[in-house]
Amino acid sequence: MITVKELYDLNETIAAAIFEGVVYPWEVLPKIHDFIIALGEQLPKDLYEERGEHVWVAKSAKVAPTACLNGPLIIDEEAQVRHCAFIRGNAIVGKGAVVGNSTELKNVILFNKVQVPHYNYVGDSILGYKAHMGAGSITSNVKSDKTLVVVKDGEETIETGLKKMGAMLGDRVEVGCNSVLNPGTVIGPDSNVYPTSCVRGVIPAGHIFKDAQHIVAKNR
Repeated sequence: MITVKELYDLNETIAAAIFEGVVYPWEVLPKIHDFIIALGEQLPKDLYEERGEHVWVAKSAKVAPTACLNGPLIIDEEAQVRHCAFIRGNAIVGKGAVVGNSTELKNVILFNKVQVPHYNYVGDSILGYKAHMGAGSITSNVKSDKTLVVVKDGEETIETGLKKMGAMLGDRVEVGCNSVLNPGTVIGPDSNVYPTSCVRGVIPAGHIFKDAQHIVAKNR
């Protein structure tokens, strides 16, 4: 449950083309910068306006005057970027998504209707349709020993070749408040993470992460 096809509905992002020919979602992380610039220049001017260098904002989006927007950046239609949000660049904020107060984004793709509404850090990550991160939950994107990030799926280890990789959240994932998603975390669609959790590795679709020893299917 770690491939693009298994994790995401590509109909729910303006960035679908970046995933063409890609097996694992983290493969697109180094491509986000150039992809945004190319896509932004093609956006219809009746729907989007350029508010700075490589910063495109849909006219229907709501952006607080206190938000800090750095490009390359696309904020899609009906999205909300709230008070004191800090977007460092290389970010796509999907239709109807919410980037909340004091939330920081860097090198991310947020699918449509994602919510990162309160005090979140999301870096080098991809969040699927309607994924939600509770207040204070963050993605940790660099290992403490600075070695390359690997994704551990049971006994299998997949080399990413990346020094920076946060979390890949599938569609409709719910992350509880004040949780930390360690580098290389992948969470399958429709899974939930308990508040104050420390998560690493792969969580299957349709499961509840209570702690590392208790990951249970929802239908149990």
